[in-house]
Amino acid sequence: MTQKNTGPLSGIRVLELGTLIAGPFCSRMLAEFGAEVIKIESPDGGDPLRQWRVLKDGTSLWWSVQARNKKSVTLNMKSAEGQTIARRLALDADIIIENYRPGVLEKWQLGYEQLKAINPATIMVRLSGYGQSGPMSDLPGFGAIGESMGGLRYVSGHPDRPPVRVGISIGDSVAALHGVIGAMMALRHRDVTGGRWNGKTGDACQAGQGQMVDVALYESVFNLMESLVPEFDVAGVVRERTGGALPGIVPSNTYTTADGENIVIAGNGDAIFHRLMKAIRRDDLAHDPALVRNDGRVPRTAEIDAAIQGWCDTQQIETALQTLRAADVPVGKIYSVRDMMQDPQFLARNMFEQHQFADGSAVKLPAITPKMSETPGQTQWLGPPLGEHNHAVLQALGYSETDIARFEAEKII
Repeated sequence: MTQKNTGPLSGIRVLELGTLIAGPFCSRMLAEFGAEVIKIESPDGGDPLRQWRVLKDGTSLWWSVQARNKKSVTLNMKSAEGQTIARRLALDADIIIENYRPGVLEKWQLGYEQLKAINPATIMVRLSGYGQSGPMSDLPGFGAIGESMGGLRYVSGHPDRPPVRVGISIGDSVAALHGVIGAMMALRHRDVTGGRWNGKTGDACQAGQGQMVDVALYESVFNLMESLVPEFDVAGVVRERTGGALPGIVPSNTYTTADGENIVIAGNGDAIFHRLMKAIRRDDLAHDPALVRNDGRVPRTAEIDAAIQGWCDTQQIETALQTLRAADVPVGKIYSVRDMMQDPQFLARNMFEQHQFADGSAVKLPAITPKMSETPGQTQWLGPPLGEHNHAVLQALGYSETDIARFEAEKII
C-alpha cells in the first residue's frame, strides 16, 4: 500500500473534522488530487459512515471511496488533551474542513477566530445546515433539509404527487463541491498575500491572509436553482413539479419505448427540434412556422410530447437510440449501475478502478474526476482502518512512543 500522495495538491495539509458526507466528501476530493488529509475520528467506532449501507466484513463499501487517500487518527475530542492535539494539527494545516454544528469547535478552542489569532493564514471550510449566522444557524440540518429549503425538493416529482428526493445525498455532495471551490479560492488568496504561516518561527507578519469559507447546505442547493428567483420576482411565476419534463424548454422529457425502457430526448434547440421532428416522421411539426422557436413551442408542449411518445410507442429502445443519434439529436437511455459498468463510453474513459481489500479480494471503485491532462488524481489507498495512522501522525507532531502509549492507555486516542 503506497502511502505518499502525489498530485497538484501535493504538499498541502488538510485536517478533516467531520463525519458522514459533506465535510468528508470535500476533503476526499482534495486527497484524490494529492493533499495530505488527516481525518480525526472518535476512538469509539469512528465515522458513522463506516457502517452505512452495504457492508463487507463489518465496514461500509462506501467507506472505501469516501475515505480513500486519507489518514485516520483517533482522538477523544471531549478530553482536554485530545483537543490540544487537534489544535496542534489545526495550526499546522493549510486547510481545516469541519461540519459540526456551529459553536462546537469554539467550545473546544478550535474555532476559526481562535485559530486565526495564532495563525493568520488559517483557512477553515465550515459546512453546516444553515451557515454560521442567522436565526437557524444553531439548528441541526442534514442534506435532505438543505434540499427541501433550497428549493430542489419542491420542483422534483410529478405535479399530482408529493415531492420526491433524488436517489443520492445530493444536498451534501453539492455543499461539498462548494467547499472544495471555496478552499481553492482561499488557498490562492493566501498564497498571493504571503503564503503559509511558519509555526516554528511564529512570524505572523510574513503569513498570507487566510479566511473562513462558510458553506450552508441549503444555500449550496439554492445556488443551483437557475432562474427561480427572477422568474418569481418579475413575473410572479412559481416553478412547479413537472415530472420528467424540463419546464419552459420544449421538448425535453422522458419517454417510454415499446419494450418498456425509459429514454430521455432533449430536442429543445431550434435546429435540433427540426431534426427530431424529421426523424420521427412528423414533417408537419418540423415545418410549422409557429414552432420554429422555443417560445412558440412552449404553449404546445403537450402536443409535441404526444407526438414524440407516439413514435416511441413503435420503437425498441436500441432502434430509437440509433435513429435519433443518426439525426444528431441528444438522446440517452436512463442507466442503472449495471448499465454503466457495461457501457463502452464508461469503459473507454476508464471510469472504474480495480483495487484490492486487505484480504486480497477485489473491488471496483469509481475513477477520479475531473480528468486532468498533466496532474490527474490517483487512488493511493482505500479508506483506512480506524486509527491506522495514529503513530505516524503523532510522531510527526513530536510525540514520543511513551506519550502515544499513555494516550492509548488513557483512551485519548
